[in-house]
Formats: sequence, C-alpha cells, structure tokens
Amino acid sequence: MLADINTSSTDYLNPPTAPFASGIRGSKDNLSVGSSATSNLSLSVNYLPQKFSSSIISPGGARFRGAKKDGPSLPKRGGGLNAFKSNEARMPQGRNRLRWNKFKWTLLVTNTLLMLYSLAGLVTCLLIWFDVWEHADVIRTGNQPELVLSTFAACLGVFTSVIGWAGILLNNRGFLAWYTFLTWIAFAFLVTPGYITYKKRTFNLEGKINAQWSRDLGSEGRMRIQNQLRCCGYFSPFIEATVSQTCYARSLLPGCKLPYLQFERKILKYWYSAIFLLVPPQLLVMLAGLLCSNHITYRFGKGMMPEAYRLNLNTMAVIMENYANELADQYGQDIAAEVLKRSRSNLQQMQGLPTVPYAGHATPQVEHSPMSPFPAKYDALNTRAPPTPL
Repeated sequence: MLADINTSSTDYLNPPTAPFASGIRGSKDNLSVGSSATSNLSLSVNYLPQKFSSSIISPGGARFRGAKKDGPSLPKRGGGLNAFKSNEARMPQGRNRLRWNKFKWTLLVTNTLLMLYSLAGLVTCLLIWFDVWEHADVIRTGNQPELVLSTFAACLGVFTSVIGWAGILLNNRGFLAWYTFLTWIAFAFLVTPGYITYKKRTFNLEGKINAQWSRDLGSEGRMRIQNQLRCCGYFSPFIEATVSQTCYARSLLPGCKLPYLQFERKILKYWYSAIFLLVPPQLLVMLAGLLCSNHITYRFGKGMMPEAYRLNLNTMAVIMENYANELADQYGQDIAAEVLKRSRSNLQQMQGLPTVPYAGHATPQVEHSPMSPFPAKYDALNTRAPPTPL
C-alpha cells in the first residue's frame, strides 16, 4: 500500500516550482521584494498587519471601557480629501454645535497671556526709546545693552504669540510646533536682561558706575545724564564734567555720582523684579505648548495617506506575485493557479473604476516573469490614459 501511495503521489511529494515570479523566486521578505523591483513601488508592500494596533479599526481603551456604543466601533470621522471640503467638520461634533477640546482652550488661554505681557513689555521699551517718560534718556545712555535685550525679547514674544494664534485658529500642528520651540527661545531672551540687571545691582554697583562714567559714557553720555539729573561733574564741576549751559566751573549743581547711583539702584530693581515675575507665566506657556500642541483636533494631521505609501499597479503586481509564490510553496501549483484565477476575475471587475493619478509623470513598468498570469493585466491597466483634469 505504501508503494502505491508513493507511485500515485509522486507529483505531490516533489517540491513545487512556481513559474509565477522567477525574478523574485526564493524571496521571503516583502521589503526585499519592494526594494529589488523598482524604486517607484509603494512602501505599503512592506505592510505587516501584526505590527499595527487593533485600535485603528476599534478605538477604545481604558478611557472608553464604560461608554455606551450606539453602533460598531469605527475610526473617527475626517481625513483624506474630504478634510478640505467647505463644510467638513474638523472638531468633535457635539449635540448641537462643534466644540473646541480642552487642549485648544488651554493653548488659547496661555497664548493670550503670552501676547498680553509681551505687548506690555514692548510698549514699555518703545516708550523708553522714544524718551516719553521722565529720565528715560538716562536709561538709554547708561543701560543700553539691557534695553536692547529687553526690546528683542518682547518682539520675539509678540512674534511667537502670532505664530501660536495661526496654529490655534487654523488647527495647524506645524505652526504649533514652531510656536512651542519659539517659546523656549523667548524664555532664554526673557531671563537674560533680568540676570544682567540683577548681577549689576547686587555685585559692586558703585564700582561699575565709577568705571562707566570714566571709561564708557564719553563726553556726550555724561552731558545727557547731567541734563536729566540736573547735576554737574561726577563729584563736582571740576572732576570729569562735560561743559554745557548748566554745567560750568562756577555751577552750584551737585555732582552726579549720588543721584545717578540712586537712580540706577531703583531702576535696576524694578527691571529684574518685573522680569522674574514673568518667569512662572512663561514656564506655564512652554508647558502648555509641549502638552497640548498635538491635541488641538481629534485627528492627527490632514488624514491623508503619504504619497510613498499609496498603492499603485506596480506594487499590486509585486504583492500578487509574492502571494503566488507563497501559495505555490505551501499548496502546489494547482491550488495557486485557482486562487490567482479568482483574483484575476476580481481585478477585471475593478478595471472599470476611475483612477486618480497622484503624480504627473507616468509610472514605470515592473519586469516580471513571462509565465506569470498577472503582468499582462497590470501592464494593460498602466497603459490607460490618465483622466483629463477638469
């Protein structure tokens, strides 16, 4: 009986040879198939279902375990080309109207806070530059580096808030990514003038004032401070004084050291105190940007398939030939031919469906084995003229 089985099933015991894809025979890896055929193949040829979570088609988890479900669990609405329609919902649908989520409200509040104190700082710096306030010229003369840094920090804060408004109102995560990054840069420029003014006032302010008056101010700077503080010379009109209409040899005005030192102590304390008070709100803005920028809508990005992963006819040909190899290896040529025959009939039904060209250039052909039943069908589909644009 064993002899009869061996003689009658010789064809079944011999290893099958698959004539379907000789160019890729023996390849068990979809990645090698996709890379060896052509560079135009879609990356979806490397799709491995076991690597993807079931939440793609059944979203849920601990947060939704007790929720009531009216129907089957399906992916959330939106995405694809429908996302660009005029009346397409980009926010979760409430009972009566579309509602913002809590992440978007958090970004709105923190960005409004950033805009308010940045505008306040910018207006204050501009008033000093335009010499609107009393003794503003003393600040422009003796504290110019700190004033320049503070003005730049305020401008950067306003610019960052504008980027944040664009990202919030347009639901654009690209803008919000730059917004989050710029908040860190704005924080660095915010604390820099605060550190400089604190260090200048705390450590030997009198010695720094002495060196500034004798080395850095020059005759013009001394005259501007003398006119603002109504003083003459540093200790007296005879010591490092700049001659003007109010400062001369017989002037009765006092020296500028004491009033200038008192003015610097007061203004520097106000300066770094105001800046350090803004550090907690700035940290709050940065934290909100990090936690909420990627959650302004219920879906990530535009919902469109990346072009590198879009299926095309060449990719389908490679996938089907790889499938034919596996069928021939496991079940033999007869069963593989029957399965591929059914697939060929289904493909003929799909032939009449309209196609959307993702690129303006023609798709190059993939070389196949002359014995494969699929290349002719895919080549015929590839030769179809693309639809004319409207």
